[in-house]
Amino acid sequence: QAAGEQVNWVTFQGFFWWPRVLMGIENHLTAFYDMPEVMHEINQGLANHIVVALRKACEVFHPTWATIAEDMAYNHGPMVGKNLFDEFLAPYYRQILPAFRELGVPLIVDTDGQCEPMLEWLEEVGVDGCLPMEARAGVDVARVRANHPNLAMVGGFDKTAMYGSEEEVEAEFARLLPVARKGRFVPSVDHQTPPMVTVEHYRSYLAGLDRLAAAAIH
Repeated sequence: QAAGEQVNWVTFQGFFWWPRVLMGIENHLTAFYDMPEVMHEINQGLANHIVVALRKACEVFHPTWATIAEDMAYNHGPMVGKNLFDEFLAPYYRQILPAFRELGVPLIVDTDGQCEPMLEWLEEVGVDGCLPMEARAGVDVARVRANHPNLAMVGGFDKTAMYGSEEEVEAEFARLLPVARKGRFVPSVDHQTPPMVTVEHYRSYLAGLDRLAAAAIH
């Protein structure tokens, strides 16, 4: 890492994700209304933990960035409205962000799904970026860059193109190249690599990624 040869990062469970793990999906979504005090207690404890864990990690190495897993959007948009975000998530982002700033670690939120409606919410609390910018959920990284010029992005490559022809892979990278040239964007698979992707498919994808990276900086 010190030689610039690799990227290292840490990841944390987030303020939407962790209560869902503890409660289950249905109970979590109703708890915003039925058990607000419990939701706040869970997320306060999580915020305290994240700050301590981040400081411990930085004693060992300096993360290139950190991610916080939320998975709080699906293919039609966020699973909560801004009112719930502002009440139950935003206060805890505002608590942890000063530590990330102090330690020089950018924070990127893993939203999944169609995240565009919530990008402004994340920027308001000081989040640096978002991933995986799912093309299959309708996220358009060119539109996001136009609307959010300072937002860091990771992802954006339509994963279904990975098991297509070399021409399809090249076409997908060509679509992303203009955005990559504007910076603050690391193109990558827009979620998990599909199981039908072969080693040959993946090698073709990596070769295309190398070509895009070279073209983006020239």
